[in-house]
Amino acid sequence: MDSKQQRKTIFTITIFYTLFILYFLFFAFGRVGKAGLIKEYTFIFLPEDFFRMPSLSDLLHPTVMDLVGLGNIAAFIPFGILIPLLYRTNFVRFMALFILSILVIETIQALTFLGSFDMNDVIQNSIGAAIGFGAYKLGFRTQNIWRNIAATGISGMVLMLGVWGVFGVLDQVFTKDMGPFVAINELKDSAGSIATATKPSSLKIGGQDVKPKYNVYSTEGKNKKTYTYSLDNKEEVYFFLNYGIPDGKELRGSIRITVDGEEFFSISAEGQRQEPAMSSIYLS
Repeated sequence: MDSKQQRKTIFTITIFYTLFILYFLFFAFGRVGKAGLIKEYTFIFLPEDFFRMPSLSDLLHPTVMDLVGLGNIAAFIPFGILIPLLYRTNFVRFMALFILSILVIETIQALTFLGSFDMNDVIQNSIGAAIGFGAYKLGFRTQNIWRNIAATGISGMVLMLGVWGVFGVLDQVFTKDMGPFVAINELKDSAGSIATATKPSSLKIGGQDVKPKYNVYSTEGKNKKTYTYSLDNKEEVYFFLNYGIPDGKELRGSIRITVDGEEFFSISAEGQRQEPAMSSIYLS
């Protein structure tokens, strides 16, 4: 295969792969159907835990978010290989143009309600492209195309594992050691009693089996519960919750958390994705 034919083949692969990624960014996972339910633009400018990647033990039973974290990096590795093969460029120029492109795509996602602008995604996608560029530089060193492809693939896997390891170290360094952790069903209310609830029943959210640790719903028709807890004047309190809409159920309901009359968290079913979500709330 001559160089002209090779370039034509690489260009075709790049176009189709770009369309494939754009489909997932804008149309996959029922984004179009959910767009009409979202009423507010979502822009997340401050990155949070972008270096948090699933551990090897997590991959034995991966969640959607585990796969998203890996996918946000791995899916963009090919761009770091394909683009330099098509156009002569250095690392700084390539990354500058790539980051600009991702920023535009994230903005379009938010403005069309087909997603959100998330700086975590920008960073993770860019890391994937950087890994690809490094693999290209390490792999394409001979005139043998198949040897170059094999070397690039191996280099990409090694660099990905290296980044994975570095992220694991960063996660340990920057993650604040919090505790002790107390489940909500173990906290005492203002009267000194532990609140009781109905027996938790498993359900599916986004195709995942979810087994609640504490069920606030009743089978007697009550759909609202209020709990008041004493936090013993703790200096710092973090409240973690998982939430989602069971598969096959209507998009109804809301969650609101207030402390001393100040609202810390609020979400309604209209703006909720079908996949399980987790939020951490700092209460000072």
